[in-house]
Amino acid sequence: MSGGGSIANDGEAAAGGGGGGRGEVTFTVVMSCLTAGAGGLLLGYDIGVTGGVTQMESFLQAFFPEVLRKMSSAKQDAYCIFDSQVLNAFVSSFYLSTMVRKMSSAKQDAYCIFDSQVLNAFVSSFYLSTMVASLVAGHLTKTLGRRNSLLIAGVLFFAGTLLNLAAVNISMLIIGRILLGVAVGFSSLAAPVYLAEIAPARWRGAFTASIGLFGNLGFLMADMINYRATTMARWGWRLSLGAGIVPAVIVIVGAAFIPDTPNSLALRRRLDEARDSLRRIRGAADVDAELKDIVRAAEEDRRYESGALRRLLRREYRPHLVMAVLIMVFFEMTGAIVVAIFTPLLFYTVGFTSQKAILGSIITDVVSIVSVAAAAAVVDRHGRRRLFMVGGAVLILCQVAMAWIFGAQLGADGGRAMPRGYAVAVVALVCTYTAGLSVSWGSLSSVVTSEIFPLEVRSAALGLGGTISSALTFMQSQSFLEMLCSFKYGAFAYYAGWLVMMTAFVAAFLPETKGTKGVPIESMGAVWAQHWYWKRFVKLAPAKQADGPE
Repeated sequence: MSGGGSIANDGEAAAGGGGGGRGEVTFTVVMSCLTAGAGGLLLGYDIGVTGGVTQMESFLQAFFPEVLRKMSSAKQDAYCIFDSQVLNAFVSSFYLSTMVRKMSSAKQDAYCIFDSQVLNAFVSSFYLSTMVASLVAGHLTKTLGRRNSLLIAGVLFFAGTLLNLAAVNISMLIIGRILLGVAVGFSSLAAPVYLAEIAPARWRGAFTASIGLFGNLGFLMADMINYRATTMARWGWRLSLGAGIVPAVIVIVGAAFIPDTPNSLALRRRLDEARDSLRRIRGAADVDAELKDIVRAAEEDRRYESGALRRLLRREYRPHLVMAVLIMVFFEMTGAIVVAIFTPLLFYTVGFTSQKAILGSIITDVVSIVSVAAAAAVVDRHGRRRLFMVGGAVLILCQVAMAWIFGAQLGADGGRAMPRGYAVAVVALVCTYTAGLSVSWGSLSSVVTSEIFPLEVRSAALGLGGTISSALTFMQSQSFLEMLCSFKYGAFAYYAGWLVMMTAFVAAFLPETKGTKGVPIESMGAVWAQHWYWKRFVKLAPAKQADGPE
């Protein structure tokens, strides 16, 4: 195998090798992509609702009263308001007994108000279960099909939401979070693969980026509900957590009606169904050329019925392994997840009221949606690498500016809040950061990872990447509030350093995979074979250019 098995010598010829480049944007492909993209609603809603509910008085009163006492303390250092071990457990479920120790202090560092291991556990238990689910989701997505995996994700998210809605103790919350995490583990792998496999090559980036758009719609939906729910004295948090039923139902209903991808059907030897699915998706009578590529890739996969993860260690898959690991690591180290989870807490920290903090999050959600839509509109014209570079520069500048403002202004007068002008500047910087993230790593990490892998290792590579991503998110959601409390403004400089590193990596090692030349997904090997560095690992075998499989 030589990196994806192209049937052509280069990207231009590859366009002629398959029908993906000239496929029409049919009604079926649009509805299927909307449904698969809606898988992003699950992750977006959960992250958005978690960030709001963890500073909602009705929720804290019911489960974390000690944190609420810290919030109302007369004099606190703003970095430490949320420095409570119990609050962390809601965001991992382990450290309930350690919360009381931190809450009794009369004076707190302002960075540490929300530093609670139990509150962190509530947040991070979701990501721990997502990590575990990712270990098996790759295999199940391959054997059960992409569409069925989306359906399973919707059902599990529905069940987890019901459990959280009815929760009367921490245990019910954590179990519900675990079910939600498993659901997102399945959808985060199945949705981008589904989109990459059915989208016409020319528009593959735009369709795959729809996951980010739906994720941000999930954020907006969650923050708008949180904004209203925070005014409800006793049961507002139940409205916030329970409204997750809506995205779950959207995914369940949509997945029940869309076709599975022809690639997935070919893998399971259902060739007639694969041909019918391809005709429905492409809207063209002649799909034989693209189907031939898909069948060839499926036959290559069946030569190695097991050991896909082991095959990733082989020399010809070295670029794919590097990207599977580093793209996910770098995405996490943008600080995207912790900013998404803790934005309301961050705005509260700089002096806004609870409801205004959620309003600030709504503003950033709107900025993010507009930015993701803009990225989807230009990604297939200007390419992935250029957007990564521009976004990286914006993110670096924002993190450095945040470090300076927090270091110079937060708690400067001995109190919790920073001067109002600087607090507004923090909101503006978070919005700019959100825009830069949305047009680069927020949208493109899933685009690139879903399109660069050969079919025989695609599920395994994405499963590995999902596991790494979930593990890092778990670690960050469990430790971010403590890091903010300990490092203070240095936490932002920490992420800025990572952004410099990852932007340099993209400039040197990420090949351009845009589909404007019509390169079908199963002919992506040509892209790697032309890269200045990766071509030493990926070679196009001459036999792949014949009219049939070897």
